[in-house]
Amino acid sequence: MPNLTVVIDDDVLRAARIKALQQGTSVNEICREAITRFAAPVHDHGEWMRKWRALRAEIQAGYQVKGAPQPLPMWPSREAMYDDIMAERMPTLWAKLTAEEAARAARAADGTAPTDPQAQPSPQR
Repeated sequence: MPNLTVVIDDDVLRAARIKALQQGTSVNEICREAITRFAAPVHDHGEWMRKWRALRAEIQAGYQVKGAPQPLPMWPSREAMYDDIMAERMPTLWAKLTAEEAARAARAADGTAPTDPQAQPSPQR
């Protein structure tokens, strides 16, 4: 394997050696990997798109029922994903919030409360 001499600032090399040591590697290995990535052939994005379209067609074919094509399932809405994350990360708070929302909706359906959660009852005179 041929050797390569690189001129680099002393402070930069010192910082690189420290960081490489912290990461359990060497400056030589970091340089070798960087040059390998740099010299690698450019990816053929046309080939990537052909593979992606073939994979999508294969997935679409898996959703066919008795020969009738079915659309791919849609991603959940932002609100649904937010609800799932809240329920997972803060189950107690989420249970309280959903219970309050359900109670508010029930009161609104009965006509016993305003539908606007920010609305305050008017003061009694």
